[in-house]
Amino acid sequence: MAADRPSRSAAPPDPRALDLPALARTGATLQGTLPLAQMPRLAGSVLAAADAELAPAVWTAAALLRPVTGGAPELWLHLQARADVRLECQRCLQPMDQTLEVDRRFRFVRGEDEAARLDEESEDDVLALPGRLDLLELLEDELILALPLVPRHETCPQPLPAPTTAAPAAPEAGDERPHPFAALAALKRGGGSGRS
Repeated sequence: MAADRPSRSAAPPDPRALDLPALARTGATLQGTLPLAQMPRLAGSVLAAADAELAPAVWTAAALLRPVTGGAPELWLHLQARADVRLECQRCLQPMDQTLEVDRRFRFVRGEDEAARLDEESEDDVLALPGRLDLLELLEDELILALPLVPRHETCPQPLPAPTTAAPAAPEAGDERPHPFAALAALKRGGGSGRS
């Protein structure tokens, strides 16, 4: 009887401890959301009020084995994400909303030495394959790298304050202070006339 058979549904992969080769063999795509509060390093780089008001980061990840002629297939991960954060504009110092987007491909290899060697030779990102990959930590790293170096509004919402560097005020008539060396100059002039 079909009802007596136990269901064999596998538990979904844990993105905090991902078996990347197993995910690549199944060809599955993972997706999810991640609130800013669960990304403390990114939260430390943005304005604190953003977490309550902005939607969580949305992400997808797909692992694949790319065939290689005469060798073992290469293990790749395609990571895409989108997150809205609030930053401080460096021109007007007012809050500004910024969308961060990630669309990266990573090649994973066995060992740090091979990763370092291949990373120098390749335009692609090459990482050492861990026993279990913390996909959400990698996602946070990539969102941090997507932050603008100097956040600025395209057009600031308020006029910028006028520069505060004013020219020194001209002395008023009758308020003229003597030059510090004026007495010395007068002495020199006076002393020179008595020698002739």
